[in-house]
Amino acid sequence: MTLTGILAAALIVTGAPALATDDVRVHTGAIDGARYRVEVPSNWNGKLLLYNHGIYPPGYVPEEIELANRPEAKPVLLGEGYALAASLYSKPNGFSAREAVHDQTALLSWFDRNVGRPAQVLTWGASGGGLNAVLLSERLPHRIDGALAMCGPVAGGSALFAQALDLGFAVRTLLAPELEIVRIADPRTNLAKAHQAIAKALESPDGRARLALANAFADVPGWSTAHHPRSADVVEQIRQQTKFVQAVYDQLSWGAHRADLEARAGGNPTGNTGVDYRGLLARSSERDLVQQAYRAAGLDLGADLAKLAAAPRVKADNAAARRLDRTGTPTGRGHQPIVTLHPIGDGVAPEHERTHGDRVDPGRIRQLFVNRGGHCQHTAAEELTALRVLRDRVETGRWPSTSPERLNAEANRFGPEFHFLYDWLHGEPGTSGPAFRRYHPAPLPRVA
Repeated sequence: MTLTGILAAALIVTGAPALATDDVRVHTGAIDGARYRVEVPSNWNGKLLLYNHGIYPPGYVPEEIELANRPEAKPVLLGEGYALAASLYSKPNGFSAREAVHDQTALLSWFDRNVGRPAQVLTWGASGGGLNAVLLSERLPHRIDGALAMCGPVAGGSALFAQALDLGFAVRTLLAPELEIVRIADPRTNLAKAHQAIAKALESPDGRARLALANAFADVPGWSTAHHPRSADVVEQIRQQTKFVQAVYDQLSWGAHRADLEARAGGNPTGNTGVDYRGLLARSSERDLVQQAYRAAGLDLGADLAKLAAAPRVKADNAAARRLDRTGTPTGRGHQPIVTLHPIGDGVAPEHERTHGDRVDPGRIRQLFVNRGGHCQHTAAEELTALRVLRDRVETGRWPSTSPERLNAEANRFGPEFHFLYDWLHGEPGTSGPAFRRYHPAPLPRVA
């Protein structure tokens, strides 16, 4: 760690007084074990943006607490007079919806006492933080004025872990019976076994077809690149699909996130008793890819679906299921406006948006999509544009136009640095023009 990092860590641990700069006052500290960061510009406009971070992998903690999903957005928002705040949560790694709501609520109270009660509070977040933003808006209806959920599993934690279970169940049944998908004794070893099984499956047409089937149950698209269109090649689509699964779903299906969830829920909160996998495939957005892959391999898709139907099922623990549903699933009730933003090729399926949107009064939600692959692959220009849609709705009581043409024109007003995009999954930097488009996803194949 650098000297700067050591000093910053010391300030956070001790809850030091605010650090003053010429233009922005920075507050760091900890509340009930949850580190926080707050930045207030000298021209504070009385409004607060409360950011929610996503699901961090085991062992990862950012050097500086994130106040926005894209670092380019931060100076723009401070320049407009917004105060920015975020908690790292007392449990920063894994699925932390309960902790996020508690710790962000505590941080908002701290802000009221130490900075001033904001005239407006918007909460936003990316990935799991998008879900947390929606949950926070429902828990604090009299404090939160609006929420922006970007690339989040907003259908809820129960739906997300059901997707991961269905994917893992198919891989275990058809490819790797040695895998554990619930009550995992050794997550690290189990994860290594899963990666080995997947790598072997990718080498053969039969294995690739069965991977495509498993991935389809989670609605993972055959497109995970931010700077290239979806490939027409079946093998390449399955490779992209599976690379995404290994980077994002592995800890949810076979690793530490699954084990941690069960430990905190007091049992296994998701099962597949009574699930019809033939019906799930029929509802999946990736069923055509599965059919193409099975034809190319000369395999009988019906026979594999029959194996899934006959395989022993996983039973959920009812108390744990109720706990996850209560703490991690939005009800859709409330009065605040909500904006969602999602790439159409995101493996954390945009079908979450449709499922969540069906629960919400259509007059208070707008769902925006960008024509791009990859998880959370939207530019700072696109995210700032989505945030301004929410701001305009909160401040005027009316929705502005959200036509792709208008949104793209708004995003194009930002300079070239706001269109930079690093495709973290494929290690490819580049720039991307605004890509808002009309899109109507189907509901998730299975909600819980």
